Amino acid sequence: MTPSSSDIAARRRAFRQLHASGCFVIPNPWDVGSARYLKSLGFKALATTSSGCAWSLGRADGDMSREQVLDHLREMVAATDLPVNADFESGFAADPQGIAESVRLAIETGVAGLSIEDSTGDAADPLLDIEMAVARIRAARHAIDKAGGDTLLVGRAENFFAGRPDLDDAVTRLKAYSEAGADCLYAPGIRTREQIEIVVAAVAPKPVNLLVGSASDLTMHDIAALGVRRVSVGGAMARAAWGGFMRAARGLAEKGRFDGFADAASGVELNGLFRT
Repeated sequence: MTPSSSDIAARRRAFRQLHASGCFVIPNPWDVGSARYLKSLGFKALATTSSGCAWSLGRADGDMSREQVLDHLREMVAATDLPVNADFESGFAADPQGIAESVRLAIETGVAGLSIEDSTGDAADPLLDIEMAVARIRAARHAIDKAGGDTLLVGRAENFFAGRPDLDDAVTRLKAYSEAGADCLYAPGIRTREQIEIVVAAVAPKPVNLLVGSASDLTMHDIAALGVRRVSVGGAMARAAWGGFMRAARGLAEKGRFDGFADAASGVELNGLFRT
């Protein structure tokens, strides 16, 4: 069911409140079923994953069109009554005007927040010039404000994901994005306590999102103590699901064995969850 405008407004208020203090996990489902399961576990908000969604459609991460992503956002917003943060990749546009239009369309899906990346997709020159990157964040901010200002804007510095792991440059970018109107800052790929502390201090008092996409010695308690406000997992849950599927499928194809079904979820449990 498509949520009402008052429901969307309430979700956005709740989402902003989650960023006001403390530290929370915002897990990343990739379809309606995974979203509803995460809702059943008591999570307070969800975030889409561009990679997880793309893989579920037999595509590589980054190969989905803006229209496909917007359709996915509508589906995820309708899946539960939780706030949804959109992994909106690079905004599906090169210039600020295009970013503003894309953000306008994303807001209309009902998302409570969205992120804009500063990567180019070009391995030889993987990061946007900082002036252009800042102009794109400003354009996104203007589009949000024009729509009422309640959608949360996340500015992402892609240095560590784009093969340019320069923490000083990432911090410079995040501070610039904050000044340009980003509500939450995000440098996916930072991992050490020192890196996290530096980023948190640089953009304080604005909240920082930390990506934990693989097994880590850090606990939620540790991460909260470092000053992080929210933790996302990106495509990790989708990869975990694919890992189980691939092991079971390979065991059957290569060895003729069914051992991979040993840890399969209960059909009774799943039917009970989705029937309600």
